Amino acid sequence: MLDKLKEDLLKCANPEKAKILSKFFKTGKGQYGEGDVFLGVTVPEQQRIATKYPEISLKDLRHLLRDKTHEHRLVALLLLIIRYRKANETGKGKIFDFYLKNTKNINNWDLVDLSAERILGDYLLKRDRSILYRFAKSDNLWVRRIAIMSTFAFIKNNQFKDTLNISKILLNDKHDLIHKAVGWMLREIGKRNQQIEEQFLKNSYQQMPRTMLRYAIEKFDEKKRKSYLKKN
Repeated sequence: MLDKLKEDLLKCANPEKAKILSKFFKTGKGQYGEGDVFLGVTVPEQQRIATKYPEISLKDLRHLLRDKTHEHRLVALLLLIIRYRKANETGKGKIFDFYLKNTKNINNWDLVDLSAERILGDYLLKRDRSILYRFAKSDNLWVRRIAIMSTFAFIKNNQFKDTLNISKILLNDKHDLIHKAVGWMLREIGKRNQQIEEQFLKNSYQQMPRTMLRYAIEKFDEKKRKSYLKKN
């Protein structure tokens, strides 16, 4: 089954698209995606292929997640999400644990954004969330992004406290991929309750990285945006 899945992906490979993706996801030496290898398979094609293998084992998914090929890891996460949605509470717990054991392989922003809220965030909706606070203090960029992106599941359930608390932890983060993620999640809060977002910004916007602030206030009216940016 594993070999057949890889074969299906290879059939959809596009060398020209692979070159574009390699640049887009910063795979050069010293860049955040260094060493990532692309086949050039579109996400819709990967989704189609994933639906053919719903019974794939966790052992095979672990193998895919440890692969240097980006599409192998993304398909593994697509399949993990499929399994998670179909699982009972015990099964969801096993997938949650599996995810935690493999975070080092969830190592680009699209992989994080695809999976963090759908697995970690969903599982923690009615559970203790302290692990996300530990993740937010990690030395690993992707683990920190997992921390904030997992809270998207909470935001969609009108639970904002953890997003705001984790945003405070990440306020002085040095990486723009964290700036963008935090700003995005604050914006999502604002779409649901702008007053809560603005209360947070009132105490934080002057020390925020500019990219984070721009993302956070993107949906504000022009006058208000300019006011925030002028004082940042």
